[in-house]
Amino acid sequence: MDNGLATYIFTAMTLDTDIVIAGGGLNGLSMALALASGGFEVTLVDPVGREIRGDAKFDGRSYALSIASRRVLSALDVWARIEDTAPILGIKVTDGRAGEAPSPLMLEFDHSEIEEGPMGYMAEDRWLRPALLAAVSDAGVTQIDGESVTGEAPDAAGVTVTLGSGRTLRARLLIACDGKSSGIARRAGIRRTGWSYDQSALVCAIAHEVPHEGIAHQYFMPSGPLAILPLKGNRASIVWTETTRRAAAIQAMSDADYLDELRPRFGSFLGPIDLAGARFAFPLSLSLADSFTGDRLALVGDAAHVVHPIAGQGLNAGLKDVAALAEVLTDARRRGEDFARADVLDRYQRWRRFDTAALAVATDGFNRLFSNDNPTLRLVRDLGMAATNAIPGLRRGFIREAAGITGDLPRLAKGRRL
Repeated sequence: MDNGLATYIFTAMTLDTDIVIAGGGLNGLSMALALASGGFEVTLVDPVGREIRGDAKFDGRSYALSIASRRVLSALDVWARIEDTAPILGIKVTDGRAGEAPSPLMLEFDHSEIEEGPMGYMAEDRWLRPALLAAVSDAGVTQIDGESVTGEAPDAAGVTVTLGSGRTLRARLLIACDGKSSGIARRAGIRRTGWSYDQSALVCAIAHEVPHEGIAHQYFMPSGPLAILPLKGNRASIVWTETTRRAAAIQAMSDADYLDELRPRFGSFLGPIDLAGARFAFPLSLSLADSFTGDRLALVGDAAHVVHPIAGQGLNAGLKDVAALAEVLTDARRRGEDFARADVLDRYQRWRRFDTAALAVATDGFNRLFSNDNPTLRLVRDLGMAATNAIPGLRRGFIREAAGITGDLPRLAKGRRL
C-alpha cells in the first residue's frame, strides 16, 4: 500500500471527533446543535464554560431575532425552551434630536403587512443562552470548558487542534466561532476588510410606565441611531449610539446621571423610565473576512463578519451562517464526500459571503447617511422615508428583507430539519 494512502487511512480512523467548534457563544452553541442534528460528532471548545454562560441573571442584554432566526431555533428544538420572548408587531423609524419631538416624516412598518406573523421577536440573553446550553447538552455534544484553541495544523486527512493546556484533538474540520478578533482566522492568514466608526453602542434595559404595544422605535440622532426595542412587560432594550469619547463619558456616569442623559433622547411617550439591569458599552466597527473558509476551516458569525447594529442583524446573520454551513456539510456527507474538502466549504462561502457583504455595505451606508445633522441630508432622508412609507409594496419588501425571509434560504431558516 502507498505510504501516503496508509497515513491517510490511519489518521482518518483515529479521529477524536468529526468537527471541533472553537467558541461557546450563541453562534458556537447554535452551530454545535445544528451539526449534531445532522448526525455529526461535535466537540465544542469554550474558554468561558457552561456554568458561567448559563447564569440566568438579567443583565439587560437582549437580541432582536428575525422570523428566519426563530425558524432556525424552532427547527433545532430551542425556541420552545426560551422562557420569555416578546413579539415585534411594528417598527417606527424617524429622525430625532435630543429634547425635540421626532420628525413627523417617518417610516412605519406593521406586522399585518406580511403573512408570517410578527416581524421578529426580542429574546433576553438570560433566557436564550441557557436554552441553547440545555439543548446542546441534550444533543450529546462533547463540551470542553475553560480551554481555548491555540493552534491548528491541517493536512490531507483532517486537522490537529491544539488547546491551551497542550491537549490535542484530531478532527475533519475546525469551525471558528471565536469572535471578531478570531485568532484562528489570523493564524490561517485570513485578512479582514473594515474600519472603526468612532462610535460606541450604549446598551441597557429600561422599565417604563406606559405599555409599548410591541412597537420598536428607531430614532436617527446626529451622533448615531437610538433603538428602543420591546421586551416582555413594560420594559424595553436600548441600543444608544454615541461617539466613542462621549459614550465613554456617559458610561462612566452614575445611574441617575445616565438616565438624565437618556431622557431627552428617549422622550416621554412611554412615561417615566428607570434602569432595569446592567449597562454595557461596545465599540462599533465594520469587519469582513476576506475569506470565510481556509484549509479544513470555516468561519461563522463575528469571526466572519461584524456589521453596525443599526439594523439589529448581527446575530441573525450569524444564525444564517449556521444554517447554511450545517446544510452544506450534512448534504456533502450524505453524498459520501469529504465534507471538509475545499470545494465543499466553498459552497458555504458562495452562499453566505455575498449576502453578508451586501449587509455590511447597507448598514455602513445607512449609518453614514443618518449619523449626522446636515440639514440637506436630513431633508433628503426624511422625504425618502415619507415616500417609502407611502408605497405599500416597498414597505412590505423592507419588512420581508429585515425578517430574513427573502433569497435562497437554508432549510433550517425555513423551519425544516436537516
